[in-house]
Amino acid sequence: MPTPASPEPEPPPEPVPEPDSYTVPPAPTIPPALPAPSAPSAPSAPTVTTAVPARLDRLPWSRWHWMIVVGLGTVWILDGLEVTIVGNVAGRLAEDGSGLDITAAQVTGTAAALYVAGACSGALFFGWLTDRHGRRKLFMVTLAVYLAATALTALSTESWWFFLFRFLTGFGIGGEYAAINSAIDELIPSLYRGRVDLVINGSYWLGAIGGALLSIVMLDTDIFPLDVGWRLSFALGVVLGLVILLVRRHVPESPRWQFIHGHGEEAERLVRSVEEEIEREKGRSLPEPAGRITLHQRGSIGFGTVARTVFARYPRRAALGLALFVGQAFLYNAITFGFGTILVTFYGVPTGGTGYYFAVIAAGNFVGPLLLGRFFDTVGRRIMISSTYVLSGLLLFATAWLFDRGSLTATTLTACWCVVLFFASTGASSAYLTVSEIFPMETRAMAIAFFYALGTAAGGITGPLVFAGLTESGNAGDTALAFSIGAALMCAAGLVAAFLAVDAERRSLEDIAAPLSSETPPAPT
Repeated sequence: MPTPASPEPEPPPEPVPEPDSYTVPPAPTIPPALPAPSAPSAPSAPTVTTAVPARLDRLPWSRWHWMIVVGLGTVWILDGLEVTIVGNVAGRLAEDGSGLDITAAQVTGTAAALYVAGACSGALFFGWLTDRHGRRKLFMVTLAVYLAATALTALSTESWWFFLFRFLTGFGIGGEYAAINSAIDELIPSLYRGRVDLVINGSYWLGAIGGALLSIVMLDTDIFPLDVGWRLSFALGVVLGLVILLVRRHVPESPRWQFIHGHGEEAERLVRSVEEEIEREKGRSLPEPAGRITLHQRGSIGFGTVARTVFARYPRRAALGLALFVGQAFLYNAITFGFGTILVTFYGVPTGGTGYYFAVIAAGNFVGPLLLGRFFDTVGRRIMISSTYVLSGLLLFATAWLFDRGSLTATTLTACWCVVLFFASTGASSAYLTVSEIFPMETRAMAIAFFYALGTAAGGITGPLVFAGLTESGNAGDTALAFSIGAALMCAAGLVAAFLAVDAERRSLEDIAAPLSSETPPAPT
């Protein structure tokens, strides 16, 4: 028998590199491998080291930043326009011949509550999508939803139609709050973040001024028929929104989001182009960035992870955010929604003349963040947040007392409100700033959505319903009670801020709360 051939020797196994001995560059075309069951310590996603956050924070103010402010911030003007128009046309919609079978209480109560309910739902829905798919995609979608619903509100012929599209309008604006506040904080340098965020959120009141003055013209039956003027008010808001949409097309995605989600090359190209543009504008080279951060790239995270991070890892910060949002939401959604009704009910101001008064308090609301915003970056977050909340609450208590005594006229009530809201508006804007900067980057949009929804649901849904009933009673004591409740919640929130506020002024977002994807895990607080 022939001798069997000896088997060929097997080739030696190839050496396996140490998993943590090098940095893996981002590779968008190759999906990250799942961790092997036998090696749980191996990284489950590519790891990158980047200086992008520090490069963004060390940029001087430039035309590029103004483009961000105009493209993203001006939507609050639309929101202010929308809400103010509804408040001022409530009396007109209730009149025979308006084209709608609806009462003023339904406009300031039911419709207002539906608007806020839509905003809460939209914040949660679009906030989740924003952290999953990026800031830019969602702030384009949310503005489109907002504009479409506003246009359809103008075409309302039945009360149910009006209620439905008030809900959908709120659905769009809730998404705007989550997508835009997260994008703004991630694109604006830390040196200017506080004042820019406050002024942008305060620009809501520029829209309120426009809505108040616009309603004066649109409600003048010598100019427009009874059933046409209020519809044109909504239509003009749509036109303004389309202009904003054109500017917003040029606003980029957040490089911070891109790096974590596997788009590192795009983030590098974007930041490099911005740096080159600013160097040409300023005529000098930029300083070296202050540091680098190492991240494990990852996909989206779910509601459960967000909730555990926000409420279990950061319970003190969660309590702070909830207190700030409940206080400001009740005051604004419960009281300013019915300001026109107060003037008509208690002081006999014609429905067509309430816009003049509202324009005055809206001006006070905008001037507050404009003048006080810079102190949030210099004096500090803690003292400014607590003082604006407490001071506005105390001034509101004094206004309620004077109102109940019958010591105020339509003019002096408006003056009192102007002073109260000078501080209250600054505090309310700081609530959005706070929750957008004190939680990890991966949870930012959802954190804003969580607190906006929770706080607004507590103060913004129940508030208008309760306040509409108190105002409709025609009893000054009932209305003073509503003022006092809002004042108490503002004071309580200010005291919470005095103890729990985070000293975030001039600090990078990654220093305030390390990303969940960071090699250095965030410390509980």
